[in-house]
Amino acid sequence: MVSTEAITKTHAKGYIAAWLGWAFDGLDSTLFILIGLPFVTQLMGGDSVAAKGNASLIQAFFLFGWALGGAVFGRIGDKIGRSRTLMLTVLIYAAFTGLSSFATEWWHLLIFRFISALGIGGEWAAGSALVSETFHAKHKAWASALLQTGYQVGMMLASLTLAVFPALLIRLGLVQHTVQAYRWLFLVGVTPAILTLWIRRAVPEPEAWQEARESEQLPRVRDLFAPAVLPTTLKALGLLSLALTAVWAFLYFNSLVIRSLSEVKSMAPAAADALIARFTVVWLVWNIVGNFVAGYLARSIGARWTFALFMGAAAVCGWVGFSHPLPLGPTMMWVNVTAFFALGIFGLFPLYVPPLFPTLLRTTGAGFCYNMGRVAAGIGTLVAGQVVGRLGVGVPIAYASLLFIPAMILAFFMPA
Repeated sequence: MVSTEAITKTHAKGYIAAWLGWAFDGLDSTLFILIGLPFVTQLMGGDSVAAKGNASLIQAFFLFGWALGGAVFGRIGDKIGRSRTLMLTVLIYAAFTGLSSFATEWWHLLIFRFISALGIGGEWAAGSALVSETFHAKHKAWASALLQTGYQVGMMLASLTLAVFPALLIRLGLVQHTVQAYRWLFLVGVTPAILTLWIRRAVPEPEAWQEARESEQLPRVRDLFAPAVLPTTLKALGLLSLALTAVWAFLYFNSLVIRSLSEVKSMAPAAADALIARFTVVWLVWNIVGNFVAGYLARSIGARWTFALFMGAAAVCGWVGFSHPLPLGPTMMWVNVTAFFALGIFGLFPLYVPPLFPTLLRTTGAGFCYNMGRVAAGIGTLVAGQVVGRLGVGVPIAYASLLFIPAMILAFFMPA
């Protein structure tokens, strides 16, 4: 039985589960981006120079774990089902994000972040396949854009947590300084574990997966590289690797760009954190608007032209906005516009990528292609972490944005 045009309660439950899973992904992923450098500096006894390299290393291993989790749990999702895999992956990243609070050495944090990323990578593949197999094509562009907003809402929650939680702990007398409170922010990441109880009870497996599982033999992983599927695998892998490398440079370094400005350096730590939190919410709103504009254009002119248009604009914005230092106001403007284009295209990926593959190869293919792109992003983060001290924290964003140019060209060769 294929997905019907009507949206049923079962469809809605699966969608809510995937959206919440993606929202908690955003929360857990963004917590480290916002506080990683000062927290690692604290773990290293105040050695800020060495902390920059180790914080980048932790972020790189997080992206490697995300990639590995997408590949491994993608395969598991094809074997045991989408909702079961969704439940398992949410539980993993919730538990190990919480354990990050107990890190006493920077490499403890690296291990916890790596394992939590295994769950986050697997969640995307399972959740996107769950939704793509239940929603009719008529609804997919808007459903994909709305699904992606879960991640941005999670990022907003992380920003609000940074703005509120340290001040609350200080007021309660549990810590004395803002930096001391950073450790306990990771405990907020345990909350997604509650979601697994609801998924287990309320979200059934998609009928398309159940029927395929009963009537078809489970493909092998190497079938991703079989002649009939290989062109799709390579195109999707290339497009996503280029886009993800560019986007993660923007996600990781944009708050550091703001913190590096003289206007922000002169602020007290609490005031700088509040500014970063407010500003992050603003550019995430621009990101959400970009998701829906991309969804509208995909319905009008097709996904390939939409990818090309947004990627070309993202390359220009990233280069102009970050290739040289700008004052606070213009920097914020370019972050907003870059978020609109560079991140807006990701509103199309959740429901565009999984259907490119056969049903029983769907989470394997989506997980492999989407998340192996994070290996490239992780390598890019490692390289960037070594050059920011010499060239400035905005330079990695500028140069990484140029990757959108070959991605734009590749977009025209993607399936319609």
